[in-house]
Amino acid sequence: MNRLFAGALLMLGSVCAAQAQDAAPAGIEIKTNATPDFATTSAARVSLIAPGSGAAPFFAPDALADESANTSGVPPLATALAVPLADPGTPEPRPKFLYGGRDDYRWQLGLGVAWERFRSSIFNASAVGVNTSVGYFLNDWFGVEGDISALFAPQILDREHVKLVNYLGGPKIAWRQRRWEPWLHVLVGGSHEQPQTAGNSKSAFAVQAGGGADFRWTPRLSFRLDADYLHNTYFKQSQNNFLLGGGLVFHF
Repeated sequence: MNRLFAGALLMLGSVCAAQAQDAAPAGIEIKTNATPDFATTSAARVSLIAPGSGAAPFFAPDALADESANTSGVPPLATALAVPLADPGTPEPRPKFLYGGRDDYRWQLGLGVAWERFRSSIFNASAVGVNTSVGYFLNDWFGVEGDISALFAPQILDREHVKLVNYLGGPKIAWRQRRWEPWLHVLVGGSHEQPQTAGNSKSAFAVQAGGGADFRWTPRLSFRLDADYLHNTYFKQSQNNFLLGGGLVFHF
């Protein structure tokens, strides 16, 4: 009797174990990893900034506010990084220069002193005075120039002082460098002298040829030295004189 009872219990236990090992019902997925998938987390919804996209590397702390307050649909971190850097500002425009290979101003105004050695068959004189010139460059090396000089010498003859005025104009060429500007010019015009001599005119034809060099101190100011040959036709003769000068040149 005991053996029969023990056999019935063994058979009942075997049936229960077999029913416990049956497959799970359809539609139920058994997961062995309790860690949630990355695609279902909030980290997957953050938009990363692509390298080289031009976004600024700095952002305001307010941009990291709670996502619940963001109604634009753009992640707050991306919005903060998208703020552009402040514009450093455009540099001031340079002055208006002439065209060509050398940047410089078109106009030159020269103011200075001059010394003329005047020699003739009637009188000789060493006259000192002032010189003014105005030049305008048509390109980076060629220009036109007008020149006026007024000079005075000591007394000659009977209470007479020598007074000379030269007014000329013509072409000018220059090698315009950063500091030094050597130049040449040829000017044609007239000349006027005092005192008047008997039977002779106080005015005469004049040709001036020579050159000089300007040293650029600032973009608008240079120092000048020059020397010229000056030909006159006073007293129905030819005079071969020369001029020396120096002064300041203003550029504009």
